[in-house]
Amino acid sequence: MNKSVYLIKQSTTPNILDLYIYDYVEGDSYDWWTDEKIESQTSANYIQKQLEGAKGVNEINIYINSYGGEVKEGLAIYNQLKRHPAQKTVYVDGFACSIASVIAMAGDRVIMGNNTLMMIHHASMGAWGNAEELRKAANDVEVIDKASCSSYLAKAGDKLSEETLNQLLDNQTWLNAEQCLQYGLCDEIAGKEDDNISKAQQRFNSAIKQQIESLRQEIKVPDNLIQQKTNAEKLMSVFKKKMEGK
Repeated sequence: MNKSVYLIKQSTTPNILDLYIYDYVEGDSYDWWTDEKIESQTSANYIQKQLEGAKGVNEINIYINSYGGEVKEGLAIYNQLKRHPAQKTVYVDGFACSIASVIAMAGDRVIMGNNTLMMIHHASMGAWGNAEELRKAANDVEVIDKASCSSYLAKAGDKLSEETLNQLLDNQTWLNAEQCLQYGLCDEIAGKEDDNISKAQQRFNSAIKQQIESLRQEIKVPDNLIQQKTNAEKLMSVFKKKMEGK
C-alpha cells in the first residue's frame, strides 16, 4: 500500500504545481512475500514521473516538513527540480532536516516560517568489513558529503564560506529562520516583511507628529485665542459657579 505522505497536486491556479514533502525521503521497496514493487511517494522516480506529467507548469511550490531520509533519492530530487525551467519557491513549514534541507536548496526562493528550523550535518552511512573496506567506505562518504555541501554553497553564495559550513556540519547544527537568512540558506522569513512595514509606518507617524509639534512651537498663537473658550465651556463654568454658591 502506498503512503500518501508525499503529495503532488495541480494547483487550482493554472500552470502551478504544488509539491509537499511531509515525511521521510525514501526510494521504492519490494514486498518480499508477494514480490511486488511498492512505489514510494517520496522517491526520485515518483517525482520524475509527476514532473513529466505536469505539462505547461511555470511555477512550482515546494512545501517541506521532513526529518530527511536517503541521500541518493534526495540528491536526485534536488537535481530534477534544479533542471526544471519553472520558477521554484520552497516553503519550510516545520523542519527541513538532513537531505530535506538539501532539497530546499533547489528553490529559486526559499521562505521559512518564523518558528521553523533547518538541521544540517555531514553525510553518514553504516559499514562493515575488513580494514580496507572500512577505509574505502570512509572515503566514499566524504565524496557523498561534498556533493551535499555543494548544494548549500551554491544557494548561499558569498554569505557562507566553506569553512563556516564545515563547522556547522561538524556540529550537526539546528538553524532557526534568522540564522538561515544570515547564512543565505533562505531568502525570506514569512511575516517579517509585514513587521518591517508596520515598524516603518510607526516611524513615519512619529516623524509627522514631531514635525507638527515643531510647527506649533514656531507659530505663535495669540494668548486671547489660546484662552478663548467655547460656548459649552462657558456654560459649564457658569453652572459650576452657581452650584458652588449653593
